[in-house]
Amino acid sequence: MSFVHLHNHSHYSLLDGLSKIKPMVSHAKELGFTALALTDKGNMYGVIEFFQACKGADIKPIIGEQVYVAPNLHTQKRPNTDDQNNELILIARTFEGYKNLMRLSSIAYKDGYFHKPRIDKDLLRDYAEGLLALASGSRGEIGKAILDSNFDKAKEVVAQYQDIFGKEFFYLEVQHNPGDSKQQVVNEGMFQLADDLRIRVAATSNIHYLEKEMA
Repeated sequence: MSFVHLHNHSHYSLLDGLSKIKPMVSHAKELGFTALALTDKGNMYGVIEFFQACKGADIKPIIGEQVYVAPNLHTQKRPNTDDQNNELILIARTFEGYKNLMRLSSIAYKDGYFHKPRIDKDLLRDYAEGLLALASGSRGEIGKAILDSNFDKAKEVVAQYQDIFGKEFFYLEVQHNPGDSKQQVVNEGMFQLADDLRIRVAATSNIHYLEKEMA
């Protein structure tokens, strides 16, 4: 199967994800997927369990994380200002990228924690080697700019992330969530940006559970 799910949350996305690791991998195997990503919110708690389960099922494990990018420095913690975080999906392309992802995750908790574990764009620049980034959806900085009809801001953020990760390793993201009207607006804006700026787009589902009935 050519499609690969790159934005998935397990029960380690605390108070948010429902899927346990082994059933997630088993379900992917049943559906014929040959690769699968794990991008839990603000942590990498499930990475080893996920890696082992994927190897046991002959599925390629793709290691990632949904990080929270602070609007300013990750060490600033002012109420109603520095708690307005932006989501971003990071995926390890190489072993160095995996190590950098662990470094960022650790710094987010040790130095950046303010309601959520946070990093900033300066840290991303320092530890971008070996990583690939997806823009996330309506809670990402680009998605928020689209919802505000501020395409100049969206293009500015795109340029920042392309500079950090390299043009070939930053993707806009569209999500298939028909019940989310905001996300539909974001999807249209992402495609418009992709056409205007000639950027590649990654399609995801932002999965939090395995079956429709679990919603």
